Amino acid sequence: MACSILITGTDTGVGKTFVTCNLAALLRDLGYRIGVMKPVETGCSERDGQLYPEDAVRLKQASGCGAPMEKICPYRFVEPLAPSIAAERTGDRIDIDHLLKVYEEISSEHDVTLIEGAGGLMVPLLPSFTYADFARSAKLPLIVVAANRLGAINHLMLTLEHALCKELKVIGYVLNCPTDQISLASETNREVLANLTGVPCLAELPFVATANSASVFPAGQFEKEFALRLIEPFLL
Repeated sequence: MACSILITGTDTGVGKTFVTCNLAALLRDLGYRIGVMKPVETGCSERDGQLYPEDAVRLKQASGCGAPMEKICPYRFVEPLAPSIAAERTGDRIDIDHLLKVYEEISSEHDVTLIEGAGGLMVPLLPSFTYADFARSAKLPLIVVAANRLGAINHLMLTLEHALCKELKVIGYVLNCPTDQISLASETNREVLANLTGVPCLAELPFVATANSASVFPAGQFEKEFALRLIEPFLL
């Protein structure tokens, strides 16, 4: 039976692509056939007359997913806005049924499919349809990525509460350090969160100085950092 997971975040720029790429690479190395999807990517640059979905390209490279980019990232927009607004400003409308159809096609051909959201759960794909609604429609469990800094506790707890309101299963969360700035908050967030929620912390990732924010860890390092045993029941 295939498994699918939505990787969402507490905000933009918290490391969703970084975590998704590393998880995809790890599972691929373990022998799983990995599918990936970035339903909508905004803030795309133009290359050779086409919009270039940088995050989606990184996902494809890390996972080895053979699906064409038109399926991995069906919608692309130049302006770095919420998908519903970016689409509206170009006179387009995101077709949820099309996204679900493409998702089903990708997931049917892979053991594990990782879907990366944009921003957080409440980011709209349509004026009144969010990524949380998409996760509910596709019956996707969640991994939540939070930037391990001051404010992470409130942002993460609000995301978990919203997931509960939408009746979404949360597998766990990842505390990711997006900069090399270590603070008292980043050193204590994990302990505080353990007392506030029964949702497990899958990893507390250190800052990785790379040429881009979505590069993967050196071989073997992510496996040491990530509690894979906590998601193994979902991979069966």
